[in-house]
Amino acid sequence: MTRLAGIVAALVILCGSAAPPALAQDKTLTVFAAASMKNALDEIDNAFTARTGVKVNASYAASSTLAKQIEQGAPADIFVSADTDWMDYAVSKKTINEPTRANLLGNSIVLIAPKDSKIDNVAIAPGFDLAKLAGDGRIATGDVKSVPVGKYAKAALEKLGAWQAAEPKFAMAESVRAALTLVARGEAGLGIVYATDAKVEPGVKIVGTFPADSHPPIIYPVAATTTAKPEAKEYLDYLHSSAAKAVLEKYGFNYLVKPST
Repeated sequence: MTRLAGIVAALVILCGSAAPPALAQDKTLTVFAAASMKNALDEIDNAFTARTGVKVNASYAASSTLAKQIEQGAPADIFVSADTDWMDYAVSKKTINEPTRANLLGNSIVLIAPKDSKIDNVAIAPGFDLAKLAGDGRIATGDVKSVPVGKYAKAALEKLGAWQAAEPKFAMAESVRAALTLVARGEAGLGIVYATDAKVEPGVKIVGTFPADSHPPIIYPVAATTTAKPEAKEYLDYLHSSAAKAVLEKYGFNYLVKPST
């Protein structure tokens, strides 16, 4: 019996010593990111997990939706917004650890059409008649009242003098990816999305690019939330690395910070 008891005790010790590494492997982070970040951030998250062992669960939607979910207590560790307004909103609601905030990326907005559309090479400039170009078709973008891409699109069209005539033709989508899908499926003849979205959707083509001075600068800020896990710092550091920069630039984003590693 003494020998058996010794074996049992040894097994208990072995099992107990094996538990901490198993728990360490269960570390996770939850990232709330603008819908336009999906392809690039999925690749970055996989690389981060391979390097650190920390699993990343990403939730993609319009920045407006995500900011409000965080405000309502959604358990996010990181927030990546497609504009500064919604990051400012989150800061005002005291859900963001403000010292961790950085303007990480830039982007541009483009006019797209289905891949087989006859529309091509549109000169987007003052006097540009988007309503006439759309004809009887619809124009898809994000909701111009809340979704960043829609806000940028409306600002550009107002400055170019094209908004008033084109407004009735707009189909407002819940996110930039939803607008992209409408055009890819041919449910909208034109759309205004980020250049990075158009790049990853084979069902559309870019027919024009909006001048950078026709809308506010497109900036993607990133920050940890006030309830973030300790691993959030490691994740933010990785977003500031040369490895992350290479991935983000591959997908067409403008990298706005100097890589730290």
